[in-house]
Amino acid sequence: MSRPISGLGPHGEFAAPADQLRLSAEASRVVAARSYSVALVLHSGRSDWSRLQEAGIRTTLADYGSELAHVVECGFKPEQQTAAMQGLLERRPDAIISIPVGSLHSGEVHRRISDADIKLVVMDNAPVGMVARKDYASVVSADNFGNGEIAASILAGHVPQGGSITVVGYGVDFPVTNERELGFRKQLGEERPDITIKRMEFKDPSTAGQLITQTVAGDPPDAVFVVWDEPALLVSKALSGAGLSIPIATIDLGQGVAEEIASGGLIVGGGAQLPFDQGVAEATAVIMALAGDEPPPWIALPALAVTRDNIADAYHAVWHGELPEYIRRHL
Repeated sequence: MSRPISGLGPHGEFAAPADQLRLSAEASRVVAARSYSVALVLHSGRSDWSRLQEAGIRTTLADYGSELAHVVECGFKPEQQTAAMQGLLERRPDAIISIPVGSLHSGEVHRRISDADIKLVVMDNAPVGMVARKDYASVVSADNFGNGEIAASILAGHVPQGGSITVVGYGVDFPVTNERELGFRKQLGEERPDITIKRMEFKDPSTAGQLITQTVAGDPPDAVFVVWDEPALLVSKALSGAGLSIPIATIDLGQGVAEEIASGGLIVGGGAQLPFDQGVAEATAVIMALAGDEPPPWIALPALAVTRDNIADAYHAVWHGELPEYIRRHL
């Protein structure tokens, strides 16, 4: 299901695999004598992806005798992230794990973290102008480029010769979704150059459903790619409500998408991240940095292909549990 990592890090780095993160003997001795306090800054705390990330971080820190002391979210708004991180600076945790909201606008506040001698691990992307081992310890990410490639390959099989796909993108400077679109377009260009790609974008994820019906009215595409799962569910609901049976691919395997894939809904599959495992890697990188080790500058987890045929195995890989019965009954 998973595949070799095809994306590169924020400065062109090749990925270090997460399962190779290890504390040195000296760092292990340091950790055994300390209890660290760590804060987590999320773009949104409402998604299954965020909840799984938090669970992986919390569990791993506890294994090292440390604590996830603060969790804040910023509703996808850079100004809220700046205020939240300024508040954390005053609380003085030993380390912060943060996902930058807008790489161009989040550099200043993230640089204040390293200037304050607080260890920083960033999720998914580094703010513009920041470099590893100077401004942050490591970037830990999914292979977003690879997830886009997977979504393209899955969706290509649902599009007739000479057909079209509408990409529903995120209209904010967000390297994660940019990488997914790049991977999607690259793979589709290689695999199905006959397909025409159109694009629309949302800035507020809650508007994706409304926007898709306005955009495709009168000229519906043969398929749709949505850059993550929560807006994909809104797009699916809106298209169904408009009487349009258009296959959709997306990224991530939240509960709603898992049920729709299993039940044969409009969402036919896509690429999935491994957010719990990513949280484990982020927490391990933080502990390494705090204890005097240097984690790799870019750590990445592989992309996972998900369709109805492998939904049970994919769910187990993402959620570390069995497919719930209310989803399994659709198979």
